[in-house]
Amino acid sequence: MVYLDYAATTPVDERILAAMAPHFALSFGNPSSIHRPGQDAEAAIEAAREKVAAVLGCSSVEVIFTSGGTESDNLAIRGAAMWRRQKTGAHRILSARTEHPAVTRTVEALVQQQGFTVHWLQPNDEGVISAAEVRESIDDQTALVSVMYANNEIGSLSPLREIGAVCRRRGVPFHSDAVQAVRRALVPCTSATDSSWCHC
Repeated sequence: MVYLDYAATTPVDERILAAMAPHFALSFGNPSSIHRPGQDAEAAIEAAREKVAAVLGCSSVEVIFTSGGTESDNLAIRGAAMWRRQKTGAHRILSARTEHPAVTRTVEALVQQQGFTVHWLQPNDEGVISAAEVRESIDDQTALVSVMYANNEIGSLSPLREIGAVCRRRGVPFHSDAVQAVRRALVPCTSATDSSWCHC
């Protein structure tokens, strides 16, 4: 069999398996507990958090571990949109139908359940959302812009640095589902600021 869906899931790398093995069988304490096994587990999590932060060029307190990409998208989109609306009253979300369902369904839930509105950005013929498209669509009522880095179906790459700059100038939080571009994303994130969040 030839398996070609590695963009969705892959075998666990042997180095990761070896690093995690002790935590599956020996050091498995609840990291929220005050006993020694729990404290050992918490130390391991914090060490991992610091390694991820060093790769992304951010502080370890900015790194949040979740169960996967869908939970991460939900947390970032809901959190940023609600925060922005509470702070400014902004209620529009800019995203695209070409996003992963983890993004589109979260945006649709915010529209249906929380009273947000959505403007679906139009990709070009290569499936890319341009910075110009974002610039033309963003306004004072924009609570959040969400544009994926690498499309999970066709592999097109959106210009995050340029889109991030547009959002930064307008003071609008920027979210990007970069799950499909982890290897590309393993460089310091220069687009993220206090008002521009980057999710990798």
